[in-house]
Amino acid sequence: MRQRRVWTALLAVLLTLLGLPATSAAGQSEAPARAAAAQVLTWTAGDDITKYTSVPTTAVAGPTTIVFENSVATGNTTGMPHTLTFATSDPEFNSDVELNILANPNDDQGGRHTAEVTLTPGRYFYHCTIPGHGQMQGILVVTEGSGDDTTAPETSASVSGTQNGQGQYVGSASVTISATDTGGSGVDRTEYAVGATGAWQPYTTPVVFDQVGSHTVRYRATDKSGNVAAEKSVTFTVVAPPSDDTTPPETSATVSGMRNDEGAYLDMATVTVSASDTGSGVNTIEYAVDSGAWMPYTAPVMVHQLGEHTVRYRATDKVGNVAAEKSVTFTVVAPPAEDTTPPVTGVTVDGTLNSDGAYVGNAKVTVSAMDEGGSGVAAIEYSLDGGPYLAYTAPVSVDRVGAHTVAYRASDKAGNTSEPRTVSFTVAPGGGVPAPNCPEYDERLTVIVGTVDSGVPNRVTNNRCRINELIEDEREWTSQALFLKHVTTVLDKLLKEGVIDQREDNRITKAAKQSRIGKPGQTEGYRTIFDGSQASFDRWEHVGGGSFGRNADGSMTSGTSKGGLGMLWFPQRKYGDFSLKLQWRDDAPGTGNANSGVFVRFPGVHDHPEESRPEWVAIKYGHEVQVLDRPDGDMYKTGSVYGFDRVGLAGAGVTQKGTWNDYEIRVVDQHYSVYRNGVLINEFDNLGGQDFYPPRSDDPGTDGRRFASGYLGLQVHGTTDVISYRDIRIKEL
Repeated sequence: MRQRRVWTALLAVLLTLLGLPATSAAGQSEAPARAAAAQVLTWTAGDDITKYTSVPTTAVAGPTTIVFENSVATGNTTGMPHTLTFATSDPEFNSDVELNILANPNDDQGGRHTAEVTLTPGRYFYHCTIPGHGQMQGILVVTEGSGDDTTAPETSASVSGTQNGQGQYVGSASVTISATDTGGSGVDRTEYAVGATGAWQPYTTPVVFDQVGSHTVRYRATDKSGNVAAEKSVTFTVVAPPSDDTTPPETSATVSGMRNDEGAYLDMATVTVSASDTGSGVNTIEYAVDSGAWMPYTAPVMVHQLGEHTVRYRATDKVGNVAAEKSVTFTVVAPPAEDTTPPVTGVTVDGTLNSDGAYVGNAKVTVSAMDEGGSGVAAIEYSLDGGPYLAYTAPVSVDRVGAHTVAYRASDKAGNTSEPRTVSFTVAPGGGVPAPNCPEYDERLTVIVGTVDSGVPNRVTNNRCRINELIEDEREWTSQALFLKHVTTVLDKLLKEGVIDQREDNRITKAAKQSRIGKPGQTEGYRTIFDGSQASFDRWEHVGGGSFGRNADGSMTSGTSKGGLGMLWFPQRKYGDFSLKLQWRDDAPGTGNANSGVFVRFPGVHDHPEESRPEWVAIKYGHEVQVLDRPDGDMYKTGSVYGFDRVGLAGAGVTQKGTWNDYEIRVVDQHYSVYRNGVLINEFDNLGGQDFYPPRSDDPGTDGRRFASGYLGLQVHGTTDVISYRDIRIKEL
């Protein structure tokens, strides 16, 4: 490329002397600005499944040769394939280079592949897919580049340390590499590699070698115009300090991986070798697979080949003491055929029927499941009247008078879950079975006190109330001591009746002590559903685009990492009449304002399979209480019930951006009240009327969306709609 530029320049001078216009080799008049020099960018991969062996981080715009090598020479000893891909679907990155290279040490090119591309200024996002192990990823930054610098950097290296009379380094040696660029663009990166075949890696600080033996360090540098200095090297020897150590290292090995019932490893076994030496220190660890040659051990060894294997291992310390050879033996088998068929479920309802077909007193629901895919049934679940799915272990007795629907499903051991099916029936008074008189209604899977999950199954007690229904954590307690006394009374009775054991008693008591029930700030009877902790954040679920992230100050923020319409919803419980309190802050970048909202009273987002985007269940079937202080754009401002009841900017009570706002949404029957910073800014009666989205045939009423209870959620719009929430509390009215 440099030769071509020299000839082009000489040709231009000659044509000028002859009075002719200068032209390029293609016959066109040469533009004043020259293109960046052609460059070579190299990605290398080895056995490590968490990072590349070497990657470029910067480049200059223009024609480029991409080299992707995943070979024995770059450290791949397992034969695992890697795929280097340039992403083209993310608007934050360049999308003009479509690259997808599969490299395998055993392919016809030995794992080394090249591609010719043209890079443009900006950022490229790339990732390397490894079958069964996820991705390694990074960003390549491309600058404009002047194209004037054609001189490679100057490099040098020095070795320092304590030397003996033979010039050998005693104990350790430190290699320092320097690079300068006189071409004008500046040094972009300096790299080094150990040994003749070691992979190139970034040089940032002096490299220390304390392994006894001879070492060769290769080094090079690249400037910002893509000029690469010629490779140089330095060779030296490290010897151990004088020592009376005569004891070899201690060695051990473990084998890990997924196993079948016979103990064989499915598809792959990973052998991890460790060694320790209290004398001169471990110098080298070696391993050999079956009858193969000894090889240096640098990372866990992955064995994919099917059959029985023996991995031998040993270690040597720095004065030459060699540990006795040891070995581990194991078998690798092919995984069973994948089960993609969900279980088949069935249900029966038993009881005494009256003349109207209703069950007198109670109905017994029995669910069955059979798996034909081969992996076997793992679990059966049921949901009563739209409540959360619970583990099914025995027939369910329903004795509360009224109409009921039981949904049921089953999962197999391969993770396939059957589509929910339902059975509906009515329980009529009679049969001498009164409805259970429970202080609360709570059918969550585990006993949760306040926001603290004890992990104890929330089973039905002898009085037909569940454990969570007996612990009145939503009641207004004046002190935590009184609440803990109440919990102790409930648990002592359950322990005596054999409903719980002592271990479960201890776990529920611990959860009660860790909760904030009865402490200052909890006397209003509100239950905190997000307190800023990771545990409370994990109880929410994200659907759709965008994202929410938890912050160290106890808040959560939407739209900071990726955009798109989505929702973070609280799937733990439905709420009917309630007062919801929270704080929100507009953190939109620049001078704009964030667009968000609080969804209320919508059904389970996964219970509507006809909706391809689950976040739209909240939009179509619930209500969104808007959060938007933007003076232009959408007509629905903060406090509006989106699509139904509009509040203008004047009525929203706008505060300065970046300020925390108190928000209360109070819903009683179909009457909605919205308060901002203690001021009532909207009241709305849901009587049908205007409906922003067309009514659905499965709406609960004939006059629009009239759900009496449902879930809660927070909306995210995109990366410019950055908004934070904190201190989310709710009280059932």
